[in-house]
Amino acid sequence: MTLRAAVFASGGGTNLQALLDNETAGGPYRIELILSDREDAGALDRGRSAGRQARVIPVRGRDAEQVAGETVVALQQAEIDVVFLAGYMRLIPASVVGVFRRRILNVHPALLPSFGGKGMWGHHVHEAVLASGARFTGPTVHYVDEEYDSGSILAQWPVPVRPGDDADHLGARVLRVEHVLYPAVADHVCRALDAGVEPAPFSPSADVFLPAPDVSTDELRRRIESSFKRP
Repeated sequence: MTLRAAVFASGGGTNLQALLDNETAGGPYRIELILSDREDAGALDRGRSAGRQARVIPVRGRDAEQVAGETVVALQQAEIDVVFLAGYMRLIPASVVGVFRRRILNVHPALLPSFGGKGMWGHHVHEAVLASGARFTGPTVHYVDEEYDSGSILAQWPVPVRPGDDADHLGARVLRVEHVLYPAVADHVCRALDAGVEPAPFSPSADVFLPAPDVSTDELRRRIESSFKRP
């Protein structure tokens, strides 16, 4: 069965585009709804261009329970099975998490639990990584719970920090890996949900990890996908 997915996004939606591009006929998921807290989010235009329902639920200045209630209703009306966060800059209300427990995924641009939490998004994350002197960073895909970036980790992929990196260059290399890792995890989790089992571990051997930032996207995709065990 193909699960019905919603994507929450606040910005341009490049991870949304990666998820859309990953869809296949009869695949594990199909995105039915794009939801944003901002009228001007580029992700809404991407969704409309793909023929998907796009909806804005404002958050700023509103009661949290009102936002939560409106969000749950929108998801239920669209018969959503699973939610993917793709650059959504708001904390998901606890009541929404409760309805979709272990069915909400997020991608974070650092190796959690380091460099996570409130305010840790986009260039703020990459600047913190560089200031720390860390030799590696990379995306993390995790379940969403009631706090920022604290849900159980599903998958991570290391990206080396190069000498002379700034936040923009480092961020671009991490984002490239996000665009491959996130759809692969989405497929993996949706297959497991459809089978009624817990997703099997993401357990790559050391030799499949990205050895250099210039490995081709096709090779990166092969290595990531081969590291997931089918349920």
